[in-house]
Amino acid sequence: MSSAGDIVSSAAANNRTATNGHAIAVPTLKTSYKIASIPGDGIGPEVVSATIEVLKVLTKQLDVFELEITDFDWGTERYLKTGRYTPEDYLEVLKGFDAILFGSVGSPSVPDHISLWGLRLAICQPLQQYANVRPTRILPGTKSPLANCQPGDLDWVIVRENSEGEYAGQGGRSHVGCDHEVATELSIFTRTGVRRIAQFAFSVAQNRPRKMLTYVTKSNAQRNGMVMWDEVIKEVAEDFPDVAVDHMLVDAMTVRMVLNPRSLDTILATNLHADILSDLAAALAGSIGIAPTANLDPTRKNPSMFEPIHGSAFDITGLGLANPVATFWTASEMLHWLGESEAAMSLMYAVEKVCAAGIVTKDLGGKAGTKEVTDAVIKEILDLKPQ
Repeated sequence: MSSAGDIVSSAAANNRTATNGHAIAVPTLKTSYKIASIPGDGIGPEVVSATIEVLKVLTKQLDVFELEITDFDWGTERYLKTGRYTPEDYLEVLKGFDAILFGSVGSPSVPDHISLWGLRLAICQPLQQYANVRPTRILPGTKSPLANCQPGDLDWVIVRENSEGEYAGQGGRSHVGCDHEVATELSIFTRTGVRRIAQFAFSVAQNRPRKMLTYVTKSNAQRNGMVMWDEVIKEVAEDFPDVAVDHMLVDAMTVRMVLNPRSLDTILATNLHADILSDLAAALAGSIGIAPTANLDPTRKNPSMFEPIHGSAFDITGLGLANPVATFWTASEMLHWLGESEAAMSLMYAVEKVCAAGIVTKDLGGKAGTKEVTDAVIKEILDLKPQ
């Protein structure tokens, strides 16, 4: 593994930027970036607070750019007091930022469909964050539940369509409470939506060393939307002749992920299918507590939002047990997206060194708490050699 100095020097020699395989629109480098912090519910405030602490140390140590972080109290407590998760002008507020760091949303006191649509989806959909990117790999010092699966054997990027499909919000209920009650959930797919996420996923695959893309549908049973997905992806594939493409039905894909993880690299799927498959991927990599997410507007017209996968985890809220690694990795993805790959790689280098040293939380088989992991990552960052 490269030293911290090698990582920093390599990125610095490349004008502070290096591809993470995700960014297809060129970022504009700045001396200061405005970050909207939305800790949300449950363990969200704990892991976001830890991440901000780490980011402040990282930016001071590298001394290349600054992060101007603004905290927002948008969450269930606000909803219970005001009837809204956000103020009415929240979209205009967010458009003034370069990126959004999100913790989690969800509380036992509010039904999940209200909290999800009241905050997270209320941000992703109108801000056209149509590309949900979930990198997954086995970090040093962590162990996959798969027998003989070592770091390098599982190294995936799951690209999830993030605006249509089963989560488009179309449908309704009638005759509520009656025996003949009807509830419909419509899966909405547009050629434009499928084409743009396919082009994004092929670009991701093209920028990764193996240049492989596996796309996942269920077109044997879902003969309309899924068949269109297959057709559009084949059309887009013609523009990426250097990318090897194969197709899996979603049920068969779960088997392949477990039995032959090394055969996969970049994975493209619908909103629902990728939501499920990415949770499986995180578990296969060792824990959902280490899994990051980027909700991207690849056009960069709107700010993108970065969040850990794990959710609010109210069972461990306030106990100091939450694993901050997912949010640290998420912050690294955010820095990559901003164009600050020197900082992004330095952060992940520190995180991986801490994991390799066995300073991990209970979900990874360790005994450390949130603070112990955070302090250890900060120590590694302070050992970096500034340029």
